[in-house]
Amino acid sequence: MSEADPISVPQPRPERQRKPDWIRVKAPTSVGFSETKALMRRLNLATVCEEAACPNIGECWTKKHATVMILGDVCTRACAFCNVKTGMPRKVDPLEPQHTADAAAELGLEHIVITSVDRDDLPDGGASQFVKVIEALRRTTPKTTIEILTPDFRNKAEAAVEAIVAARPDVYNHNLETVPRLYPTIRPGARYYASLRLLESVKRHDPSIFTKSGIMLGLGEQRLEVHQVMDDMRSADVDFLTMGQYLQPTPKHTKVMDFVTPQAFNAYAAIARAKGFLLVASSPLTRSSYHAGEDFERLRAAREAKLAKA
Repeated sequence: MSEADPISVPQPRPERQRKPDWIRVKAPTSVGFSETKALMRRLNLATVCEEAACPNIGECWTKKHATVMILGDVCTRACAFCNVKTGMPRKVDPLEPQHTADAAAELGLEHIVITSVDRDDLPDGGASQFVKVIEALRRTTPKTTIEILTPDFRNKAEAAVEAIVAARPDVYNHNLETVPRLYPTIRPGARYYASLRLLESVKRHDPSIFTKSGIMLGLGEQRLEVHQVMDDMRSADVDFLTMGQYLQPTPKHTKVMDFVTPQAFNAYAAIARAKGFLLVASSPLTRSSYHAGEDFERLRAAREAKLAKA
């Protein structure tokens, strides 16, 4: 092979932007973290905390707050931002609903967040497993409030939402993730307006259920595009908006285009509150289930205050 052969020339590795000080977190080392991890393994449960490489895992697991990811740990989609494995998932575990409820009981959770991978291989997209998990939680820990974060149930959304809403979770979350312009590269398997219709559908079936949605910043979105997403969410009667910094999980995932400052997150939050959301969580480390229990209490209080003024 000649020296001029391009195959023999070492190729530079793509550079990853250095994280600013406000985005860095300490590695988890607490006893509570170890106990939470051991419980998840004993009950054969996956967590989005681990699979999505959440930066808040140390803080949350130390407090014994974990977000269970049902329907396995292999996703049928391949979103450019997500660290969850892609491929052909295993069969649905019939013990998963009760194991989830057992975990909630052992952790003493007052509020639990349940999410899932996309399961385009299933006839109902996995909606029935969400229902079974909600039912198991109601039987085992009836005082625990339940928040679900579902996929978009592509081509099955209306029936899926109807079934899940009938099981009456306290909060129904579905993330838009980014602005419409970036969907073809960031979320190619999904459709922005289909996700909006899903959120609208929840409120149409049961207006009393809180709805929640979130977006990541730092993917190349423009300020006015973010404002438009806020308006679209409010048109769908979304109650709670979360905004956090996108972090590149591995070099193969889409790059961080910008580290948004805490001040900019605060400015977005002020605009969102002015647009009428009951609650807004906006900071670099905000994630869908971060401080979800405390936020649920604030959400409930905000609704009661609004009704009192009406």
